[in-house]
Amino acid sequence: MRILIVEDDSLLADSLVTSLKQAGYAADLARNGQDADYMLSQQSYDLTVLDLGLPRMDGFQVLRRLRERKSLAPVLILTARDSLEDRVKGLDLGADDYMAKPFELPELEARIRALLRRSNWGNSELVSLGGLSFDVPGRRVYCAGRVLDLPARELGIFEVLLQRAGKVVSKEQLLESLYGWEAETGDNAIEVYVHRLRKKLEGSGVTIATVRGLGYLMDAQKPC
Repeated sequence: MRILIVEDDSLLADSLVTSLKQAGYAADLARNGQDADYMLSQQSYDLTVLDLGLPRMDGFQVLRRLRERKSLAPVLILTARDSLEDRVKGLDLGADDYMAKPFELPELEARIRALLRRSNWGNSELVSLGGLSFDVPGRRVYCAGRVLDLPARELGIFEVLLQRAGKVVSKEQLLESLYGWEAETGDNAIEVYVHRLRKKLEGSGVTIATVRGLGYLMDAQKPC
């Protein structure tokens, strides 16, 4: 999952990016509204955490321009501006949630999970494929009642492939979902993670096929 943090307070911004990466998300950072607007116009994000009091372009304008581009990706406003007028304006412009500073990190992370669950999984809490079950809120994968040990990168690939089960996902799409804006990586890294994930899914009734020249396809095995 790819998340954009838009925050000009360096200490808070770096802390949020670190926390989200530790939770297994790919997190990019924009420190002003103009950079945020450019990044949102060039890259599809699963969610944006948006401050309002930003230099060079305020958060309301960033949000307005995002919705004018017909993006439906969820936006969580995180700001010190807690007046009723600001809350109403933010929600009317298309924000999906509004959270005031100061805040508790566990609550912010829970709200992020809820928005991603609604946006990507239709609010489902449990998604099944073959012999696998995916606990969406907890981001845990079960096979025959046991939790599979999936490090962050493998879990990220699993989530993207499961969302698009039965459809081909390109390496480029997987790279975009796993790595930040400035990260430098290549196809070989994706191949390594997919190989490891395949080994862990053996016996689950779920396969990841390589579609030469196109990408990968996750699906349940067909009975003989």
